[in-house]
Amino acid sequence: MRKYKNNYAFIDGNNLYRSIKEQEWVLDYRRFRKFLDDQYGVTNAFIFIGYIDTNESLYIALQKQGYILVFRPTLHLPDGRKKGNVDTELVLHTMIEYPNYEKAVIVAGDGDYYCLVEYLKKKDKLLRLIIPNQYKYSSLLRKFAPNIVFLNQLKGKLEYKKL
Repeated sequence: MRKYKNNYAFIDGNNLYRSIKEQEWVLDYRRFRKFLDDQYGVTNAFIFIGYIDTNESLYIALQKQGYILVFRPTLHLPDGRKKGNVDTELVLHTMIEYPNYEKAVIVAGDGDYYCLVEYLKKKDKLLRLIIPNQYKYSSLLRKFAPNIVFLNQLKGKLEYKKL
């Protein structure tokens, strides 16, 4: 029997990708989705991501693996980089979906989510805060230590391995 049921994950896609890449490993998104379901009863996993038209195959693959994608338009910076800040969308969607889930799993290490995590904790709606890199995250989030899981500690279980 499942310990948890009907929980939603809200994932800052850019924060997750960049944090894992900085650690020089690749997250297996299929395994991660299964992990969210098995460990935390996540029925809906939202990934918030900047939309880049050349990444269509990535978006299709993520959807096939069970993620719900929420896109943010990207800005083209003068140095050639593209930026799609998803913080606002993640916070807004977490609150829009609030009556539909029992508990929330937030995946990010960004201090911009402090007020959201604090509110969810106060309302007993925070299940876990999954931080991609235990060595590089906002000190504001340390307050939620009992709810924190560090993704890099799960590298052996969630790393993409070529067959």
